[in-house]
Amino acid sequence: MTESDRETLLNKAKRYSSIKYGLTILEVAYQLILLFMFLGSGLSKTLVLLIFRFTANNFLVSGLYLCIVFVAYYLLNLPLIFYHSYTLEHRFCLSNQTIKDWVSDQIKAGIISYVIAVFLVEAFYYILKHYIHTWWLFISLFWIFFSLIFARLIPVIIIPLFFKYKKLSDGVLRKLIMKLADKMKVKILDCFEIDFSKKTLKANAAFVGWGATRRVILADTLKDKYSYDEIEVILAHEFAHYKLRHLLKLVLVNSSTIVLVFYIIFITSDKFLNLFGFSSLWDIAALPVILIYFVIFGIIMQPAEFYISRRLEKNADILALKITGLKDAFISMMEKLSFQNLADRKPKTLIKFFFFDHPPIDERITMARNL
Repeated sequence: MTESDRETLLNKAKRYSSIKYGLTILEVAYQLILLFMFLGSGLSKTLVLLIFRFTANNFLVSGLYLCIVFVAYYLLNLPLIFYHSYTLEHRFCLSNQTIKDWVSDQIKAGIISYVIAVFLVEAFYYILKHYIHTWWLFISLFWIFFSLIFARLIPVIIIPLFFKYKKLSDGVLRKLIMKLADKMKVKILDCFEIDFSKKTLKANAAFVGWGATRRVILADTLKDKYSYDEIEVILAHEFAHYKLRHLLKLVLVNSSTIVLVFYIIFITSDKFLNLFGFSSLWDIAALPVILIYFVIFGIIMQPAEFYISRRLEKNADILALKITGLKDAFISMMEKLSFQNLADRKPKTLIKFFFFDHPPIDERITMARNL
């Protein structure tokens, strides 16, 4: 790659990243505006009253309310969703996905999200009804437990809905990965590859699931374009997270955040509810109040969570390099990833603070060179 080509790609990555930052901010602001308008206009109350004309069953009322709100929100947000996930990716030559496949994925993701939302919301109201003073704790524990179970199911149920799954066909690479896992004392079911290239040109690899579903997944966009050494150091990084108990630490951080948010809702929601004419969280029409809490606290807590995540990612990089000794492969892999995924290699401090859960590429390369 010539210096001119490199500079062109760096500028392209900057433009791409800047647009994504702006879209993320716009989407969050738009979401809050819609929620406040939905509550303030009385539409949420009106919708519940209309549903009660058809049924008085609380389970059906909640399900119908969520269905209507889901569809309405999606339609109102469709231009942003389409531009962010389809138009922008094609504009920067990062996607191979057809409109038909994009629509199919959107429908599948919507159905999954709706089913999960109904399950969690119904559990929320059941616990709220039966544990008046301690509901915030029991709901938090239930959500945490559900998250862990869902993480176990992702590799065997969710991923196959969006990608074709098959065992890694490269026997040499598979042996290399299994040997690395054994060296790092990580138990895995097997190694798999997915047809990432059908949707995107970006590269990725993951170590997903837990227990009997724990497995390595390689995108074909990575498997076919990276050397064995580069793939080894990528997976050494993923295994390092397990070795250093990072997943447990992240679960504890996320669990603490969930408990904190629900406790704050418990002690402050009465005044917030009064602003919109609600007397209790038990009213399904007040559900957007809960969503507003989570959006606002997500904005507040995210920088701290990202800071912790960046520290853990750095430690995983260090351990991966110490175990493999593949410093040159790590650097070349980072260079390839940055151009293939159009990553912002050196973001401004404020951007890094709010948007980066991994250290920026240039920081990771510098760390490797100095190790």
